[in-house]
Amino acid sequence: MRHIIRFLPYILLLKLSIGIAQAKVKLPRLISDGMVLQREVRIPIWGWAAPGEKIEVLFNGQKYTTLTGSDGKWSLPLHPMKAGGPYTMEIEGENHIQITDILIGDVWVCSGQSNMEFWMDRVKAKYAQAIASSANNAIRQFLVKQTYDFQSPADDVESDGWKEANPENVLQFTAVGYFFARSLYEQYHVPIGLILSSKGGTPAESWLSEEALKAFPHYYQEAVRLKDSSLVNSIITHDQQVLKVWNDRIKAEDRGLAHGTIPWSAQNHDDSSWDTMDMPNYWEKADMEDTDGVIWFRKEIELSSDMVTRDALLYLGHMADDDSTYFNGVKVGSTNSRYFLREYQIPHPLLHVGKNTIAVRVVNKSGPGGFIKDKPYQFVANGKSIFLEGIWKFKAGAIVPPQPKTTAFPYKPLGLYNAMIAPLTAYGIKGVIWYQGEANTNRAAEYRTLFPALIADWRRQWHQGNFPFLYVQLASYLPAVKEPAESQWAELREAQAMTLSVPKTGMAVAIDIGEWNDVHPANKEDVGKRLSLVAQKVAYKEKKSIYSGPLYQKKKIKGNQVVLSFTNIGSGLVARNGDTLGYFSVADKDGKFVWAHARIEGDKVIVWNDQISHPVHVRYAWADNPDGANLFNAEGLPASPFRTDRP
Repeated sequence: MRHIIRFLPYILLLKLSIGIAQAKVKLPRLISDGMVLQREVRIPIWGWAAPGEKIEVLFNGQKYTTLTGSDGKWSLPLHPMKAGGPYTMEIEGENHIQITDILIGDVWVCSGQSNMEFWMDRVKAKYAQAIASSANNAIRQFLVKQTYDFQSPADDVESDGWKEANPENVLQFTAVGYFFARSLYEQYHVPIGLILSSKGGTPAESWLSEEALKAFPHYYQEAVRLKDSSLVNSIITHDQQVLKVWNDRIKAEDRGLAHGTIPWSAQNHDDSSWDTMDMPNYWEKADMEDTDGVIWFRKEIELSSDMVTRDALLYLGHMADDDSTYFNGVKVGSTNSRYFLREYQIPHPLLHVGKNTIAVRVVNKSGPGGFIKDKPYQFVANGKSIFLEGIWKFKAGAIVPPQPKTTAFPYKPLGLYNAMIAPLTAYGIKGVIWYQGEANTNRAAEYRTLFPALIADWRRQWHQGNFPFLYVQLASYLPAVKEPAESQWAELREAQAMTLSVPKTGMAVAIDIGEWNDVHPANKEDVGKRLSLVAQKVAYKEKKSIYSGPLYQKKKIKGNQVVLSFTNIGSGLVARNGDTLGYFSVADKDGKFVWAHARIEGDKVIVWNDQISHPVHVRYAWADNPDGANLFNAEGLPASPFRTDRP
């Protein structure tokens, strides 16, 4: 017994060392049930275990073996496979892992800002039929949860795993990506996997690696500064405090919340002394310039007996910025963003025959506040609608200074790349679809180099060569102008078009499907389909595919006319919705642009203005919102905006 006791420490140490040497195998979240693996390339599979541990992978009748490195990481390239499935994969280490329902197909990374992040749920009314018929086990999405990391590239992402398309799951699919995948599947009948890694409002530099940022010193210096976690935490703490103070203040000062009297949301509140405003509108139009804080709105509607028998829907468009909405004194919904449609269900017990009251508490943080025009404002019950445009009563609840500005860390350089892209770069992919640029419109000249740098960076990080990188040119946005003018949005679109010089890139033009009052246009189906056409050309090498609208090629001046030539004219140039071409402008040597006449002659466009005898330059669709630009090819694809005076 004394001998056993004497050697007990060594026995315990031996057991401990054996335990360390046989740590359980762990896999990244991408490698999980339901995954789609990229066809016809070597399939990378990787994970973690104890240093020196033997790992075996059994897949499709093949056995693959490796040892983990000194850092505990292991990886295995599996043999290329044709499209198909489902398959099962077995992974053996100290433990056993089985991965089921694996498909082999094409994997596309979907990234950018909010127009790529934009879920099907936000357009469920518009695409109700598409959602109802969405069940397709061969279309799947892996949603990367949003976070950032300035310290170093992460090993893994947060996610709930792979989800197949069906009426429930598809509500959280990227809308652009879903229609892209559906179109490709209809064309090739190959499983499509979407990896959605996107974040609203983010500039391109957020998605660059530290190595790539070194070419942009001002961004690189900011990224290095934010590696100081104590600095970041102190800024977060400060921002949380100032926001709390502001929010506490508007709650305390908002007279509409009553604080002991009848709240302004109540049906029986006396609003006879309130002012009136024609809505939808910004309240700055009612002599309330630079008013931030809380404004209350009230409106009465009359309901007939047949409108109160079942639940109703209340549509309140978009509001700047946040709302809390009440029906007959009961809160029925709230939305904390100007970019989301207010669609609130009203339970039928709240509905009364006769007068009913809608009350809306609008919180405006800065800038114009109110109801945004050209959005749906109506009450719908039992197939009948009451339109809510017109006179509303309003009253200020609390007038305060604008909400203090805070630091949006996801918008800073490097953070999103480290947390949301770097962990994906070991996974085999077909290519990338990208919808971004709105956040860089004030730096369009820089985007000419920044965007190609991002493409080169991602291709370098993935180690899969020049994979297809397809992107959406910015849609039209903001009010249309009456005269030719400079445009930051047009300059950004120009930078995007210039990026077509990068090999294996492709661009989907979207100027015809934007919305002047919404940076998130609802038509995501045409965007996805156009990206699919580009993919068929760039990624699937369809030689006869018409995948793009007309692209400006060159000009020739003949007297007082400018003759324009284009590529990608397809079956011919057309003026959509009529014979007259719109939104062309021309300038002589003084550089002042004026509207021009334009007509199609064969495969050319002739541009002129009778008052300009010596034209020098032409612009087309050169505006934030080129409303009326209608040059297309016969296949229905719009021409990209351009200027012949590009610096």
